[in-house]
Amino acid sequence: MKAEIIAVGTELLLGQIANTNARFVSEQLALAGVGVYFHTVVGDNRGRLLSVLQTARQRSDLVILCGGLGPTEDDLTRETVAEFLGRPLELHPEALRAVEGYFSGLGRDMPENNRRQAMVIQGGNMIPNPRGTAPGQYVEAEGRRYVLLPGPPTELEPMVRESVIPLVQTWMGGNETIRSRVLRLYGIGESHLAERIADLLAAPDNPTLAPLAAEGEVTLRLTARAASEKEAWERIAPLEAELRRRLGRYIYGVDEETLEVAVGRVLQARGMTVATAESCTGGLLGEMITNVPGSSRYFVGGVISYSNDVKKAVLGVSGEILERLGAVSEPVAIQMAQGVAEHLGADWGIGITGIAGPDGGTETKPVGLVYIAVHHRNADSWVKEFRFRGDRRQVRIRAAKAALFALWRKLGAMDEGLSPAER
Repeated sequence: MKAEIIAVGTELLLGQIANTNARFVSEQLALAGVGVYFHTVVGDNRGRLLSVLQTARQRSDLVILCGGLGPTEDDLTRETVAEFLGRPLELHPEALRAVEGYFSGLGRDMPENNRRQAMVIQGGNMIPNPRGTAPGQYVEAEGRRYVLLPGPPTELEPMVRESVIPLVQTWMGGNETIRSRVLRLYGIGESHLAERIADLLAAPDNPTLAPLAAEGEVTLRLTARAASEKEAWERIAPLEAELRRRLGRYIYGVDEETLEVAVGRVLQARGMTVATAESCTGGLLGEMITNVPGSSRYFVGGVISYSNDVKKAVLGVSGEILERLGAVSEPVAIQMAQGVAEHLGADWGIGITGIAGPDGGTETKPVGLVYIAVHHRNADSWVKEFRFRGDRRQVRIRAAKAALFALWRKLGAMDEGLSPAER
């Protein structure tokens, strides 16, 4: 199956928002074994969208359109695709109830122009959108399938996971199945990774092995084609085993298991809790942890200790150390981790202090210098100096991820009996 993605919205062409939907949809389709061959961005213009659709029909089996399903006149994806297919739009009772229910849940009457969001192309089917007012839809024509999705990522992403990918898997059918396994790694760069697995990357293409660099980490996608699901996984298994043998210390999760999910899974399994003390990351670590449903079972809270006064008054950091060594130092990170664990009654404490930039760096303490400490109430504290590259946002993200990975390694070290140096 050949797929392509059409993102609709003049705001994308103007650079006012980033086209994150195309990246997300491509990633999800790749995990399902579907190849995406083209990305197109087109403005809110009927004629140009018709032209893009004409091109897509000639080269793709699956066309996914993102955006342009709102209630205003410039939201024209639904109407333009209907015109392109030569089919009328019909009011879909279930879609109308969904839109009305959304406004009812807000305690408001539905504006009349929102009725257009309940219009479905003749012969099409609705895709539920419980998080917004614009249901999606899909329709088949001339052996091709067209999927229409709303633009806001908070609505589109769960719709893709919950509805679109299961549909695509049923459409693929046939005698061949495609399965993918994603290994998630932290603590090794893409170039070093490629050196370690050069022979595997050059091996025959079933299963295929593809590295992908993310923000501060790397993923490896293993994809196999076979006559059955069982055979596909059997093809993947030896390659995955060899990768784990070579790279096991860096592999923290698989498929959708992010660092925060992996850490949360282990904490919950052991009945342990964690608290965070953040300076340069400004609460980003706590946000990442609490993005995981059920994180209240193991995350007790955090302190954003941006000022030295808060570090001293709330976390018990020594004023003498702050004055002598400065806030960005190993002892301060340790005392932050110890203080937050004790103050909030957590098994683990994480302390992060550093210089995110772009200002504030010196020759001895440059921008990107970060100290991360992990403390357990029954063990010695661990601390490490990092020198992150990138802008302010990148330094903060990389620091938060490094903290999560440090905790993940420490949790594993408890069982593995590693020495302090190995941890």
